[in-house]
Amino acid sequence: MFNWNDLVFFLELARQERLMPAARRLKVDHTTVSRRIAELEKDLAVKLFERKPDGFVLTEEGHKLLAIAERMEAQSNAVAETISSKATELSGRVRLATMEGIAAYYLTQRFVAFNEVYPKILIELVTERHLINLSKREADISLSFVPPIGPRLDVRKAGVFKLGLYSSEAYLRRRGVPKSIEALQQHDFVDYVVDLVMINKVHWLLDVIEPEHVVFRSSSMAAQQNSLAAGRGIGLLPFFSAKTDSRLVRVLPDVAVERELFIAVHEDIQFLGRIRALTKFLFNLFEQDAEYLNTG
Repeated sequence: MFNWNDLVFFLELARQERLMPAARRLKVDHTTVSRRIAELEKDLAVKLFERKPDGFVLTEEGHKLLAIAERMEAQSNAVAETISSKATELSGRVRLATMEGIAAYYLTQRFVAFNEVYPKILIELVTERHLINLSKREADISLSFVPPIGPRLDVRKAGVFKLGLYSSEAYLRRRGVPKSIEALQQHDFVDYVVDLVMINKVHWLLDVIEPEHVVFRSSSMAAQQNSLAAGRGIGLLPFFSAKTDSRLVRVLPDVAVERELFIAVHEDIQFLGRIRALTKFLFNLFEQDAEYLNTG
């Protein structure tokens, strides 16, 4: 008979694929992870991982155990939340992964309303340039501009938002106001660092123009917005951030770019009370704020 507790170590190593990251997540020494995996393989009389130079890879038997272990984990996590159904009693951490701009300029202030209803749920808002891997439990929920791809993910479109061209009054006085897309090539631009763009749809300026004169690049949307407000040039920003910044002026108001929003959750945790609460809040939020998100 195997030790049930060894499944916790198995799950984390399967997700992290390396001993050190798995050990950090479990708050133990990496030798402990290695020992517990070896004991589990001995007890089950199967090889669960192939040891490769770049990490641990599940064997066929390992994949079979992973599916069972994830179902067991989900059922275990659901026990308390199944027994307690009152909104104010829902508790625990929910990690939401999304992009920097929508996190800082839109979501953060709106979570105040969520926590008034669910005071015991702690939201951890994670911003990354790349898509978070939900299968490895890097986050519980993903909000992204492209639908994530992975096994057993529930992915649904949540809404859309629009972006427009913005600059500062000082820049436009100095360089003139462009009257057409063609005239934009005579202007300076603020843009992303091209080789650091991990998601092509984030490089949204290319939907309007491939600028010849880029005077400032940043992987941070916030830095781009501040650069535009300081008079460096013209750039493309979401309406939800730009229209709240009095330093910015809309350029070519007829030009707008649209991006979709997708919410993804792993099937094993989507029914947990705290996960359902936040996903429902997000879907309702994007529906209620549709006009705000799409009006410059």
